[in-house]
Amino acid sequence: MVLQTKTPSRVELVKRAADVVPLLRERSLWIDENRRLPDDVIAALEDSGLLKMQLPTQYGGYESDARSLVDVHAELAKGDNSAAFCVSVWALLNWMAGLWPDSVQEEVFGANPNARVCGTLALGGTAARVDGGWLFNGSWRFNSAVLHSHWKITAAMADDGSGPVTALIPVPDFRIVDDWHTNGLPGSGSVTTVAENVFVPAERVIATMDFFTDQCKSETNKVKPGYQVPMLVTSTAATAGQLIGSAKYVLETFLDRLDGRSITYTDYTSQREAPVTHLQVGEAALLIEEAETRAHLFADLITEKMRTNEEWTQQERVRSRVQLGRVAQLCKQAVDIIAMASGGSSIFREVPITRVQRDVHAVSIHALTHPGTNIELYGRVLCGLEPNTPYL
Repeated sequence: MVLQTKTPSRVELVKRAADVVPLLRERSLWIDENRRLPDDVIAALEDSGLLKMQLPTQYGGYESDARSLVDVHAELAKGDNSAAFCVSVWALLNWMAGLWPDSVQEEVFGANPNARVCGTLALGGTAARVDGGWLFNGSWRFNSAVLHSHWKITAAMADDGSGPVTALIPVPDFRIVDDWHTNGLPGSGSVTTVAENVFVPAERVIATMDFFTDQCKSETNKVKPGYQVPMLVTSTAATAGQLIGSAKYVLETFLDRLDGRSITYTDYTSQREAPVTHLQVGEAALLIEEAETRAHLFADLITEKMRTNEEWTQQERVRSRVQLGRVAQLCKQAVDIIAMASGGSSIFREVPITRVQRDVHAVSIHALTHPGTNIELYGRVLCGLEPNTPYL
């Protein structure tokens, strides 16, 4: 089935995200308590069309630009971090599924234009060659959004010594282990999945390193500029927005709570009038502005390189990693400042400030987001050394 859809503008997509925010805020405590997204949130996201932002256009997707990803995911994070994180996962992994051969995409998206793909390239098992394909065995942790996904991208080490391979596997083929009991992003449902002699046809299995070299196996998509962008560059665009929106939400909540608040055990009867508050708010706001500006500039670079069809250099790939790390660092600093300024009442569960702080911390220590890892990588290359990772 091949569909063609007009891509909504960035303004329209952000408005659609804003329309979902009240529901996300209303359901945020339920999401945390139940460690998953409720059916009404999934339905609202489907109805909004936001899950199609990185779906191939031939299946009714929008193939939206990088800045749209940043701004839409930022808007959703003003409602609920776990929901925004799941949407960012689906954006990246639906795009990544477009790198598989056309016949595989037809299997994934042809019968279900709302198909959602999750997954990770972290190795968690083995793959054995058999007639017609591979047998996958193992367990994989941190499968964000898998509870509401139809397919999962799964990496394993080939048993023939050829290196890691990555497969597209239907989610029902896995056994789910309900072990996601966490302080951060509880509603992302990032449970462990287990494969026990799961057969995967050969056409659904790709050498993992191909995603960093000859990444697109689709005859339809390989001519599109968007599918020539390196995978982890797309990941930066998909992930950065949630951090920015989270920081904005914390600052907005803090300012909304100022009226009538004093600073306990001081002479300040109005927190709004205390100079310390002005310093805290000003510093946090500047950090958020710097993070958003950095994310937008990098998103615009992606768009420009797509326009000119320029190849991404190693230096630019490294800069992609450090952009995400820096955005995480700046947003976490902003959130921590406001959380410290928010007083003891902010620890109540109905106040989103410390909940968002917890979630931003969880995103910031993700292996591909971690500021320390990414800044070290950047400094290493500036010192004239080769990157210490193939994940660029």
